[in-house]
Amino acid sequence: MELGDKRITAGNISFALSYRLLDGGAPHTTGAGSPGGNNADQGVCIQVVAQVNGKESELLRFDCFDLAPHYHYGPEKENIRINLDTTTAGNPIGWTLRQLKTKLPQMLERSDYADIATKLDGDTVSAALESVETMARQMAIDDHNTVTHNRGTDIFEAGAIRFGLEMRDLGFDGGLAIHVLGDVAGQEIELLAFDCFRGFPHYHYGPRNENERIYWDTTTVPDPLAWTLDQFKSGNLPNMIERAGYPTIANSLDRDVLSETIQRIESRATDMVAAAS
Repeated sequence: MELGDKRITAGNISFALSYRLLDGGAPHTTGAGSPGGNNADQGVCIQVVAQVNGKESELLRFDCFDLAPHYHYGPEKENIRINLDTTTAGNPIGWTLRQLKTKLPQMLERSDYADIATKLDGDTVSAALESVETMARQMAIDDHNTVTHNRGTDIFEAGAIRFGLEMRDLGFDGGLAIHVLGDVAGQEIELLAFDCFRGFPHYHYGPRNENERIYWDTTTVPDPLAWTLDQFKSGNLPNMIERAGYPTIANSLDRDVLSETIQRIESRATDMVAAAS
């Protein structure tokens, strides 16, 4: 992959930083995701870089992602990928910095760059890592991707949550959007969003949280609106709200109220789509 454009030199190596945003099957990415896929993610990427045989090469990579953090030994060689358990490791950036401060030579040796490992200057690397930490933690704040949608033109109350429907027109794309809304600390927050667009239909887990955006594969899901309503009817909505980061709201849903509200939403959504055709 490309090397980060933010560089911090540390003797015979350098650290390259970037912020990576992976959409779940977005049209501009490789490998379209399918509904319910988990390949949408984002976070700070820290790469260890050095000259190898006259070429700038990536020796180690740490993808400090929100959902599936992991790291790579020798991305340009054997490319051993190891997933990070955030339950035991804690914050991915913090864990990565601890390894770089204490185990960088060993990790370079495992990546088959022992010659580079033996030439490291510990004091130089340590000083550089202070700058890496400052930059990485600031990037995690400044570059974190979220999205704020309108709440919708047609609002349907459903106990602990409400639904907002609207016809969105983006010029190059558009269609019916269904917003699932709830109150968090006295403020209305969008928990889920389903953009049933004509061109690039997709949905969001926690648009104001981690904003995990997944594009539908329209070969397997030719009708995103029908798919969305099926998730509501089949009882998947609480699970989706919990995955979006709102378990308390998910546990407080009244299934009887939801069932009645979903019937009204389906009727209104059908009318709105027909009127826009």
